[in-house]
Amino acid sequence: MNPFNIKPEDIAHEIYEFNSKLAQGFRILSELDEIEEGVSAKEVVYQEDNLVLYHFKPRTKTQNPIPLLIVYALVNRPYMADLQEGRSMVQGLLDGGVDVYLIDWGYPKSADKYLTLDDYINGYIDTCVDFIRDAQHLENINLLGICQGGAFSLCYTVLHQEKVKNLITTVTPIDFHTKTDLLSHMVQDYDIDQIVDTLGNISGELLNATFLSLKPYTLMGQKYVDLVDILDDKEKIMNFMRMEKWIFDSPDLVGAAFREFIKQFYQENGLVKGTVKIGDDVIDLGKITIPILNIFARDDHLVPPDSSKALAGCVNSKDYQSLEFPGGHIGIYVSGKAQKMIPPTVASWLAKRT
Repeated sequence: MNPFNIKPEDIAHEIYEFNSKLAQGFRILSELDEIEEGVSAKEVVYQEDNLVLYHFKPRTKTQNPIPLLIVYALVNRPYMADLQEGRSMVQGLLDGGVDVYLIDWGYPKSADKYLTLDDYINGYIDTCVDFIRDAQHLENINLLGICQGGAFSLCYTVLHQEKVKNLITTVTPIDFHTKTDLLSHMVQDYDIDQIVDTLGNISGELLNATFLSLKPYTLMGQKYVDLVDILDDKEKIMNFMRMEKWIFDSPDLVGAAFREFIKQFYQENGLVKGTVKIGDDVIDLGKITIPILNIFARDDHLVPPDSSKALAGCVNSKDYQSLEFPGGHIGIYVSGKAQKMIPPTVASWLAKRT
């Protein structure tokens, strides 16, 4: 008796279809071209140590006269913002007439383990801002911070507000002690001093495994099961492989800066409490008065919306706007929905404040 009314010929056909997809998928995978890192034309305009400052080529006849500097997180690689044709935040900004620069932090070496947050914020970021100001003969420029880069951009603005005209933060953690912040809960009891003293720089592979463990079923299992359904579609496989390359392209984090960030931001929640110290200066977000656009993702599992939305109660900007994206932490940069929503909004917001 067969209670599910399953016929042997149906099973055989399904197995045949599955094997056919696998065979075609293996053929397509073997023929894939090298996966590019970023699709928009750009040039190197400044280099220092591991850092590279890129300037993207314009895609419109007229541009906003105030350039925008994108500050990425130290984790993973910044080509997420320029992943592929038609799914690139950078490309969308360029099409909106924005003059875009981007900091690529590169791959730290073991000798870099003593670099501090002060070195990154008052050193590298400030040098890049000054380079752009000098090159374009401007008093100030616009900043766009991504995730941890948003936290860096906020700290930088507190310390050098005269050099920043407008600030955009995207999926940026502000309150690190919200109830749904899984990553924060995970690191609260870590002995960061012992970890850094033992390891020096923190392995990118270790950090990546930590991020994946926050959604293990989705990020480490289901996506590979779903891969079978697209094995006969070269374009979709290429999209999948681009994401895989980015996910596992994880630079190490320098020990000293990692120690400071985890202790001051995650464990002590110092950004909202006003206790974070960068060098000899205390970061008081209340000193920020310039226009701010704060963009967060409704379904973000790494930076919960409540963490980002806390910014509104910390700054004293009379011109403060927030925007909720109906998606996740990565989708806000690469999804088709994001391309229609995020870059045009940023470009328009900046144009009105030029």
